[in-house]
Amino acid sequence: MADFIWKLIEITIIIALLIPLAAMLVWVERRMIGIWQDRYGPNRVGPAGVLQSVADLLKILGKEDWIPPFSDKKAFTVAPIIGAVCVLMSFAVVPFSPNIGVSNLNIGLLFFLAMASLAVYSVVLAGWASNSKYALLGGMRAAAQTVSYEVFMGLSVMGVVLLTGTFNLREIVLAQQDGWHISSQFVGFFVFLVAGIAESHRLPFDLPEAETELTAGFHTEYSGLKFALFFLGEYLGVTLISAMSVVLFFGGWLMPAPLDSWLPPLAWFFLKVMAFVMFFILLRTSLPRPRFDQLLSFGWKVMLPVALLNLVVTAALALGGVL
Repeated sequence: MADFIWKLIEITIIIALLIPLAAMLVWVERRMIGIWQDRYGPNRVGPAGVLQSVADLLKILGKEDWIPPFSDKKAFTVAPIIGAVCVLMSFAVVPFSPNIGVSNLNIGLLFFLAMASLAVYSVVLAGWASNSKYALLGGMRAAAQTVSYEVFMGLSVMGVVLLTGTFNLREIVLAQQDGWHISSQFVGFFVFLVAGIAESHRLPFDLPEAETELTAGFHTEYSGLKFALFFLGEYLGVTLISAMSVVLFFGGWLMPAPLDSWLPPLAWFFLKVMAFVMFFILLRTSLPRPRFDQLLSFGWKVMLPVALLNLVVTAALALGGVL
């Protein structure tokens, strides 16, 4: 009973930290893009504009939570909840430090991939239930994009599984005590990162919502709290992909000596994750959006062969005792 209560407290604390973190990332993104583009960004509400996210939240909660009369009301309401819940559930298997993490599942990596697959139902249902052409096109784009890049994401991490012999994320981190996997799995990391950008619908792969083409894509008809849930899911998704990149390829909370003694493991994990989040934000200001056919062609014609080649070479080197 004591273990159950402790886990319940741990889950509550993690969720209570993740949701404000996602809200603050909106401010971080707008502020950093402003700096990189030589402009101010949000700087009026609170010191350096740090309370801008709070102001945005209050504004969006004050908006009418409108459900279009021509929509499928039940599916329309459930869709944003599915996205947010799937991303939050994925954090259950992320090991934040040696002693912090909700669940130590033996199939933690498979659980993460499963939750990433289920999250596509959120945007597909939103596009279909809205009964709007722009939303439907966005939902169909999301389905094709997510299903395609899930394949490459799964293949990209199989090299790590071959080297460690486990799907347990905590054991994968511990297996990197003598060296991070990025040194031997750089190709796998590249495929995983690109697939993660596509899965989280971030620029330049934000084609399911592409505002210049589809108005806002799958969430065109959404407002109020439901609209906020979609953006919560997006920014939590960015944090999740960053955290998984750190866990799988950059040693999780581990740091080489003597750096490991400078900060506690949780702090090192957080700093690594934030470095990836900043990279995601920088991509938004750096790369143009491709056409949708170019995105899918790049996936099946480039990413799939590269992911398969990486898996075959890793297996051969592991079998030969090189890795």
